[in-house]
Amino acid sequence: MTSFRDLAAAYQRRVWEGVHGRTVVGDRITLALVELEPGAVVPEHSHEHEQVGILLEGSAVFVVGGERQELRPGGSWRILGHVPHEVIAGPDGAVVVEAFSPPRDDWGGLEPSGREPRWP
Repeated sequence: MTSFRDLAAAYQRRVWEGVHGRTVVGDRITLALVELEPGAVVPEHSHEHEQVGILLEGSAVFVVGGERQELRPGGSWRILGHVPHEVIAGPDGAVVVEAFSPPRDDWGGLEPSGREPRWP
């Protein structure tokens, strides 16, 4: 097993309508590159995973535990396990990198999106 992976070769998965992700999974963490189409909505949800991220491109409104914040490139977030959160992508969409712990074993079963990636 190799320690390296070209993220461009990883399957892009449809997480929600207009939300597509690629992952690198370790023993105790998942790293995800997520692309949100313009206006895409990640509906309010929660999960056991602690989640941190940074917005690389575009803009998005995050609502975490009732706190609302518009983020632009360089904006970051921390979402503790079981805290409700949602995201609305801006008019140009968004590209984010997120880390989850424990690993997201539920994303492996998502269908490939068949969408051409913008990144990397």
